[in-house]
Amino acid sequence: MSSNTGIPIWQIDAFADRPFAGNPAAVCILDGYPSDEWMQNVAAEMNLSETSFIVPTHDSNSFHLRWFTPATEVDLCGHATLAAAHTLIEQNRVDSSSPIRFQTRSGELPCSHSDSRITLSFPIVPAADDVDSNTSNALVAALGIEEAIVLRTKFDLVAIVSAPSIVESLRPDFNALANIETRGTMTTAVSNTSGVDFVSRFFAPRCGIDEDPVTGSAHCCLAPYWGKRLNKSTLVGYQSSSRGGTVHCEVAGDRVLLTGSAVTVLEGHLLVDPK
Repeated sequence: MSSNTGIPIWQIDAFADRPFAGNPAAVCILDGYPSDEWMQNVAAEMNLSETSFIVPTHDSNSFHLRWFTPATEVDLCGHATLAAAHTLIEQNRVDSSSPIRFQTRSGELPCSHSDSRITLSFPIVPAADDVDSNTSNALVAALGIEEAIVLRTKFDLVAIVSAPSIVESLRPDFNALANIETRGTMTTAVSNTSGVDFVSRFFAPRCGIDEDPVTGSAHCCLAPYWGKRLNKSTLVGYQSSSRGGTVHCEVAGDRVLLTGSAVTVLEGHLLVDPK
């Protein structure tokens, strides 16, 4: 989708109903994928938690989608998928009455659109109680807390604490967290706020993101975990970062439906040709 003025790129605040909230992601629509190095350089230049790169397939409403942090490519990202779907709809690149289908490293991810909200269908990412004591102790120390139940998904570590105030007041040692072998760490507790079921925060210094403002993929673990604990299939999660963001979740079989809104805050052009 390049032109004589460059390659269009957008910055979207995802899981947000107003500008400067939720989690910002860059979205770049291309005719074909350039080198991984070029995309990684663009993601580093944007310096957001994620940059999405979209390439159309031969099927209508179907697109390849890849996600890059400033430091690495990742296998699953919720807010940047929401941002990608929002951009395609806003730019009239899809039939918004039909599902958008993203082909990704984590399989096909369908997205549907209703009014101002977009719903992502993501695979459940279960957490297992198989974390060795050295890792558990190192994580608790790095988070600066006294105790937590520590679990592990195929991507991340999970620290379950006893109160939302502990989540909200965390001041982690990011250097210590970066020495723990994991994509990221989600810390979570049941909520004491009406209309919210659980709270969380997400840290990923190994991926170049000290704190991610709103992490959709974390809710692929958090929603089924708290759904089982609270005996609910429909839940509301609030990620209590400085920007904050609400993720509406529904556990449906082996999928988690994540719903949120998005706002475009910037549109521009990359003036560096893909390689």
